[in-house]
Amino acid sequence: GRNMGINCWDERVDFQAAFLQTLAKYVPNIYSAEMDPLLEKQEEMAQIKIFDPLEWYLFREDPDVCLEKLRQCGASQLCGKVFKGGETTYSCRDCAIDPTCVLCMDCFQNSIHKNHRYKMHTSTGGGFCDCGDTEAWKTGPLCTNHEPGAASTTKAVQIIHKEKEKTDHYYCVLFNDEHHSYDHVIYSLQRALGCELGEAQLHTTAIDKEGRRAVKEGPYVSCQETKEEIKRHSENVSQRPLHVEVLHADVMAHQKFALRLGSWLNKLMSYSSDFRQIFCQICLKEEADSEKPCLISMLMLWDAKLHKGARKILHELIFSSFFMEMEYKKLFAIEFVKYYKPLQKEYISDDHDRSISVTALSVQMFTVPTLARHLIEEQNVITVITETLLEVLPEYLDNNDKFNFQGYSQDKLGRVYAVICDLKYILITKPTVWTDRLRVRFLEGFRSFLRILTCMQGMEEIQRQIGQHIEVDPDWEAAIAIQMQLKNILLMFQEWCACDEDLLLEAYKECHAAVMRCSTSSQSREKTVLQLCGHTLESKRYRVSVDPVSIHLPLSRTLAGLHVRLSKTGAISRLQEFEQFQVELLMEYPLRCLVLVAQVAAEMWRRNGLSLISQVFYYHDVKCREEMYDKDIIMLQIGASFMDPNLFLLLILQRYELVNAFKKIVPTKDQDLTKQYNILIEEMLQVLIYVVGERYMPGVSSVTKEEITMREIIHLLCIEPMAHSAIAKSLPENENNETGLEKVINKVAVFKKPGVSGHGVYELKDECMKEFNMFFYHYTKTQHSKAEHTQKKRRKQENRDEALPPPPPPEFSPAFSNVVKVLNCDIMMYILRTILQRAVQLETHLWTEAMIQMVLHLLCLGLLEEKQQLEKAPEEEVTFDFYHKASRMGSSALNALNILMLLEKLKSVPQLEAQKDMINWILQMFDTVKRLREKSSLVATAATTSGSETTKGDETQSTQDKEKAERKRKAEAARLHRQKIMAQMSALQRNFIETHKLLYENTQETQGREDSVMEEESIPLAIDSSKIALGPKRGPSITEKEVLTCILCQEEQEVRLESAAMVLSACVQKSTALTQHRGKTLELSGGRYLSSAKNISCSCSLLRTHFSDVCFTLSVKSPIKMPLYPVKLISANFSRILPVIGCQVTKVVGERRKQIIFTCPRPLADRYFSSPLATYSVLL
Repeated sequence: GRNMGINCWDERVDFQAAFLQTLAKYVPNIYSAEMDPLLEKQEEMAQIKIFDPLEWYLFREDPDVCLEKLRQCGASQLCGKVFKGGETTYSCRDCAIDPTCVLCMDCFQNSIHKNHRYKMHTSTGGGFCDCGDTEAWKTGPLCTNHEPGAASTTKAVQIIHKEKEKTDHYYCVLFNDEHHSYDHVIYSLQRALGCELGEAQLHTTAIDKEGRRAVKEGPYVSCQETKEEIKRHSENVSQRPLHVEVLHADVMAHQKFALRLGSWLNKLMSYSSDFRQIFCQICLKEEADSEKPCLISMLMLWDAKLHKGARKILHELIFSSFFMEMEYKKLFAIEFVKYYKPLQKEYISDDHDRSISVTALSVQMFTVPTLARHLIEEQNVITVITETLLEVLPEYLDNNDKFNFQGYSQDKLGRVYAVICDLKYILITKPTVWTDRLRVRFLEGFRSFLRILTCMQGMEEIQRQIGQHIEVDPDWEAAIAIQMQLKNILLMFQEWCACDEDLLLEAYKECHAAVMRCSTSSQSREKTVLQLCGHTLESKRYRVSVDPVSIHLPLSRTLAGLHVRLSKTGAISRLQEFEQFQVELLMEYPLRCLVLVAQVAAEMWRRNGLSLISQVFYYHDVKCREEMYDKDIIMLQIGASFMDPNLFLLLILQRYELVNAFKKIVPTKDQDLTKQYNILIEEMLQVLIYVVGERYMPGVSSVTKEEITMREIIHLLCIEPMAHSAIAKSLPENENNETGLEKVINKVAVFKKPGVSGHGVYELKDECMKEFNMFFYHYTKTQHSKAEHTQKKRRKQENRDEALPPPPPPEFSPAFSNVVKVLNCDIMMYILRTILQRAVQLETHLWTEAMIQMVLHLLCLGLLEEKQQLEKAPEEEVTFDFYHKASRMGSSALNALNILMLLEKLKSVPQLEAQKDMINWILQMFDTVKRLREKSSLVATAATTSGSETTKGDETQSTQDKEKAERKRKAEAARLHRQKIMAQMSALQRNFIETHKLLYENTQETQGREDSVMEEESIPLAIDSSKIALGPKRGPSITEKEVLTCILCQEEQEVRLESAAMVLSACVQKSTALTQHRGKTLELSGGRYLSSAKNISCSCSLLRTHFSDVCFTLSVKSPIKMPLYPVKLISANFSRILPVIGCQVTKVVGERRKQIIFTCPRPLADRYFSSPLATYSVLL
């Protein structure tokens, strides 16, 4: 057979014609049995009849011998293994240029990376091992299996299209798609073919694996009928019919052989670099004077029309040829970008997974740094990708040219995300060297990208529902999903811009112009004037609660990101080049967004349904916040740095719709409205804290990314110790899916190994506790409460006060230095003073404890700022006068007290007991700042060092003096209070005795009898195991010398049987704390009794006959510490009956929960012991 083949394909004969004749002759016969093929026989026949002669013709010797020679001398440096679905891949976190650089298992096990930090993934199929690619790895690009080798020089042959011979034999072929389920296809085949379940399952499995299957063979008419039947049974209201075609038997055979030929070429090219190069040259060759694309481009453009099996072969062919030769990989990439738009459009309208689409090859080219730069410079790839997005998304544009994804197709939009991913791949590695051409092309791409952001700016606007609840929740997932996809791309664009100062400024101008176009187009012309504290603001009329508002503002947020990068490079001074820099317009939309979030928290948007709540959740969530919430805070900081601080706060008050809440002194009677105002005030104060206090952003202050990550971790661990995975989930990921956690975790935390069960956790180091900021802007409300509780509990255990002031924040960079002026401006003082005044006047409906906490926090920030400035510069140079403003009297009657006076008064407000330590800390800080100012002016001429030392000494002395004076004042107040109460009680007692003379005489007569009874009972007896405390079988009582203080006259008296009657006490409590018979049932009889199982603290040995057998249990709960006279706690609740008792307390049990037992004459028990303020029980 081989000799015949060689003779046939003699050099004198036209090889192409001979080869095609051979195919026409043998292929239909080899692959004739399509319905029930004998695969081994088909393979053997193809090898003997076609491939053996072909290989002998090519090599001129035994193919096995020749290929072995090629293998030995032409081993490739690149691995090039194509991954199958489900195969394990490895990526080195230390050495990979980006997360898309992966190794197969063999290369990984034989590389240096197995000893590094690595990640394992399961391939979806179609990937490519990057071993040997020097641009994919920082170190160790080669494993030991792929050392460099020489290439051979052997000629290959061009294989061209095959002709098809016509017969009357046809197949009905069913093709795979991703819309119909297995069961649906099986059902349709059973109904259409009338076949058994097993046969239908066999067909369906083959279709899913190979992409197509012949389900019927016969004449054309018969196959056509079967096609219509399958379509009819598979079609329904929600689904289109299955894809079925009738193909000639010879066409099927030649197609099958074409795939086998592709596999043969794959094998051949793995032997030699020259084979690969020749194949690539032929595929890239364009016909002269023809507009037709080259062969490889034609194959790519046909990709979407091919079935799954053919696509896999084609992709493997590209991998084994173009991607194994760097020069040809570049040429292939150029062809790929040239046809990028039609390829992506085909993919978006296709119904196959991305893993089996030729567009998935983009990751292999766009992530190679040198190739990516070349494609940007020469092919303008950024613009090509963004324009593709603009061409595939117009169907989602509304009348205002803004995206609106209502009623979107999830599958179709999911395919658009693939185009967005390509943008991420091309930007993943920043260029180290910028050429003029690269700069021009990048800016061109950035402008095109801004057009996409312009369509997103203000998209899907919402309006507050009033009266009626929204009928259908709008679709919100698509817009948020695109926001998530774009998060890292937005950050990468900003990082690319920041590489070069001129480029950054140019990009800033473009972005600023785009924001201004969006802002001015929808601005209302009506203006409103607001006046407060002598300051006037004129602004556009707008209310978030009435007018449309959007949470999507990527343009504004990109501008904020570019602004902080300008600040970081110092090029911010060049902003004067702008003709119109209207900062009020720039911060308007982010401010509206923050107000919307506040109003949602105040439940003003309840009628808008769950979609808005979900959007607000993602607005703050770690997946989105970097390019949503964080940037809005930065934009407000930009506003505060450029605007007059009073006008800035007036604008904030106006947008939060709180002007009336601060102007009106008369309280409103509408409780819901009051609650709404209170939440809005809290939300506004919180945002103001973030604006002046949140400085951990490169550019806002001089901090590094590592310091930002450390701060995030510190605040997470301040809530509770956490596992590594929990911390990682709570940190934002960069474009390489890294959080930066491992670099810094050991600086701030200690790992505690797990015990027998559970998992290991990180605990915060003690020295990092001081960095805790209660109002950290990434805390949710739950995290805030939990962190506050944890930190207060920790400080209490350490016997420290519970004040939690903020740590001194880093200094603002020069561009943001004006932000601190917001703290000491007139409007801020007015806001702080008004809230404190309301708390002091106990207008309980107009303030909350949370509000006071925030006011105290702002006071702390102001004082810390002034203290820091005074420590750095002489007093006369420090213009930040927070102390002076806060200690100045207010002008109106409402503000007659200054903030210092109000704080002193706040200490006596019972509802703010928990804030006392914080108030004391602030008062001490006021004193410190005052002394710093005085000391600074006194020692202005002295040396700086000695001055600061003296200041610290005086500060300590001042604190001690203040504490002593405070203690003395409290002691004097307590003494006066005691005297006043004693006088009142004496008068009541005298009055009562006068009224009930007869009762007191009877009491004296029976005293003798009572004493004798008690003396008998007190004789020591043998210790009974039951230990009865009261009743006929009462056990012995141990008499101890006990001196108690009378709560009426404060005189001390010894408790003795001979003495006059006193208040008798017995603490009755259902408890087994003191019993010696825990868990046992005591068999006792006779009369009424109390057993020790019920914890009798002392026996009622002083009961008198004229006194009731009634035993009262009184429980007093109070945190007040009164070590000398705990019994006084009763006086407030029982002032009416205390004069009756005229007695002492024999026993007080417990510290925090105090229990006092007493008896009284029966007639008075019923009359006086009915106070609702105490809890007592009667035991007869």
